[in-house]
Amino acid sequence: MKIIVFGLLVFINSNLSGQTAIEWNYKGAIKNEAGDHTGAISDFNKAIELEPYNVSSYSNRGLAKLILEDFRGAILDYSKVIELNPNDSMAYLYRGMAKEYLKDYPGAILDFNKAIELEQSNKDLYYIRGLTKIKLDDFKGGIIDFTKAIQLDPSYEECYFNRGIAKGRLEDHRGAILDFNKSIELNPGDKASIYNRGLTKFYLEDYRGAILDFTKAIKLQPSSFESYSNRGLAKINLKDYKGAISDYNKAIELAPSDPTAYYLRGLAKSFLNDTNGACLDFSKAGELGLGKAYDAIQDLCN
Repeated sequence: MKIIVFGLLVFINSNLSGQTAIEWNYKGAIKNEAGDHTGAISDFNKAIELEPYNVSSYSNRGLAKLILEDFRGAILDYSKVIELNPNDSMAYLYRGMAKEYLKDYPGAILDFNKAIELEQSNKDLYYIRGLTKIKLDDFKGGIIDFTKAIQLDPSYEECYFNRGIAKGRLEDHRGAILDFNKSIELNPGDKASIYNRGLTKFYLEDYRGAILDFTKAIKLQPSSFESYSNRGLAKINLKDYKGAISDYNKAIELAPSDPTAYYLRGLAKSFLNDTNGACLDFSKAGELGLGKAYDAIQDLCN
């Protein structure tokens, strides 16, 4: 699991009393930074025992728990931080992230709302809340947050990409393409943006444009089953059946248990009057669990 960390060390206020608590907290922070999160938690426990109201010890321990995927433990620690310092925007952020990993998306958004209220110019907070709204199928809300983050940083490539995804889910395919264009402009080697732009062009029946993007995606990631499979489908729509079969051959090589690739290859073969080859592919697709393959067998093969 990848945790986004906004400053790993939480620095200790110089006015804290209890030298030993400070030392344990510092040792724990160093271990956290070095990747020894379990050891860090042990040190933070000792610091908290000696100084139960030390905000930085709870905050650091919460981060270690978050990285170790102890999300409920992290929530408890960040709740304590918020109790001691209600204006700590990062505590709301990290507690929200822990809730998100537990799939408590509404609870996460409430915490992100509070973090944004405390730090309205933080572009990352809008981006993270936008991602969470997408998980709730609130695509319009996600677009609003991504747009706000872009206003704060017009070079925020991830926001253009995810705003494009959200627009696509709302069937604003033309708007999605504009966002993927910008994402690609900012990060020309981003396979995901190129692939999704190709997919969007496919939905708009721009099959030649889709093929160009799928081909670029394949160059960036030659093992992309989805790029070969969808390029094959675009070729079928352009009646390039031999080209489609070539793509499905590669797709099957990459994912031999995917029934759709066999089915679509069979479809391309049927258009070339290769009935035997088509029926064998339909049979394999059915064997792998694609029910409609048997409908094709009944129509073509019997």
